[in-house]
Amino acid sequence: MAACKRSDYDRNKTMTEPCLATVWECIVDDTRELVDQEPVLASFFHATILNHRNMAASLSFHLANKLGNDITPALMLREVFDQAFAEDPSIIDSARHDILATWERDSACTDLVTPFLYFKGFHALESYRVAHWLWARGRRALALVLQNRISVVFGVDIHPAAVVGKGVMLDHATGIVIGETAVVGDDVSVMQSVTLGGTGKESGDRHPKVGNGVLLGPGAKVLGNIEIGTGAKVTAASVVLKPVPEHAIVAGVPAKVVGHVTRQEAAQQMDQGLPGCQCD
Repeated sequence: MAACKRSDYDRNKTMTEPCLATVWECIVDDTRELVDQEPVLASFFHATILNHRNMAASLSFHLANKLGNDITPALMLREVFDQAFAEDPSIIDSARHDILATWERDSACTDLVTPFLYFKGFHALESYRVAHWLWARGRRALALVLQNRISVVFGVDIHPAAVVGKGVMLDHATGIVIGETAVVGDDVSVMQSVTLGGTGKESGDRHPKVGNGVLLGPGAKVLGNIEIGTGAKVTAASVVLKPVPEHAIVAGVPAKVVGHVTRQEAAQQMDQGLPGCQCD
């Protein structure tokens, strides 16, 4: 089977189910090409991908080795990841959607193996999914330990109680913070240094609710229990304190509506400026 290359697809179209079903096969084919291109890394490629029977086994090995330390050895973490993947297949299904989202939206990503091996946003997101699985099953101490390791290793702090959909891209990822009661929908793009936080010391439901297809630009801060409507765009360095309507573009400190997205969902377009909108 030929490797999945960006040139095989129109970037303006949503990935199809056949490609979703063959993500692992594409990753394996891409990796075999890498072995030929860079033989000095052959042992790494084999240990991480080619020696494994499926995506779940490879991902558990890869993430456990990145997150392991003296308190949480890689072997122990791998057992936890394997259990989570086996008991909740939706985690790997979400990972497939996440890796395709990255491949489709990130112009620096030309194959499927690159985010799998190297992109810490993908690594942090899939590790969070296991922490969330632990939290939902009452294993909160281990979930919090895993949250801490994700923050230390990948520079991404997602509370394990937060709810994150599939088809999500954490681009660059450094400095992303997602609070305990935050909800992030499907097909969302989150750039570096984004905060989905509270507004102070209040308790209870206090974090943002981000709709499907939203683009959160670099350094955006969304604070409080407010809704960001479907397909909206929050531009770079904006501070959002009020709800954002569907398909609106907001900018500024504090953020105000400055236009509306005119083409599908902002997250898929990845246009972080104002061109392409109808300004008010």
